[in-house]
Amino acid sequence: MEHNPLYMAALLITPEDQIQRLNLLMNKIDQLRQLDTSRLTIPPNPKAWSVLEIIEHLNIAYMFYVEKVDAALAKSIDHTSGNKVFKARAWQKIIIAAQRPKDRKRKWKMKTLRKFEPIFSHNMTQEQINDVFEKFNHLHGHLKQSILLSRQKEVSKTKISSAIGPIVTFYLPECFEFLLSHAERHIIQIEETLDLIP
Repeated sequence: MEHNPLYMAALLITPEDQIQRLNLLMNKIDQLRQLDTSRLTIPPNPKAWSVLEIIEHLNIAYMFYVEKVDAALAKSIDHTSGNKVFKARAWQKIIIAAQRPKDRKRKWKMKTLRKFEPIFSHNMTQEQINDVFEKFNHLHGHLKQSILLSRQKEVSKTKISSAIGPIVTFYLPECFEFLLSHAERHIIQIEETLDLIP
């Protein structure tokens, strides 16, 4: 059988895998609190984001999904057998794959829409820095609880639109996978940023 270069293996999603990855991600962000303020707030170059700006970008991006996820969970009927494996649809799989890092590298850089850009003053107080971390923990704690709740819901009936508009819609497992892959991509960006800051 001739190999088809356009073929991609199925993307199979499980809540267990998502929770494990989210826990790892949240722990990595929490460890950044120990860094000196300068390493958190100074970008490696004028066109780049600082570590704290990357975290705030993740906060901004997730805030676009809070009400959508809550509404989708509220609309979804109970499913007592639980959800074990969800197969992402073809278009959604491509969108997710574009975000997900491979071999600890971001596949390609993407232009950030203005509404997702963090805006900070040059001199941040420790309280403001703490607020960014607390917001991250709160929002991604919401993501964790949403994944757990979805295990007892029928997740293949209710779609939500992505933050870029109705051109991309997700079922809940696809939405969670997109958000996780997006955050994992930016964890790599944080590591790259720290490598450039003395």
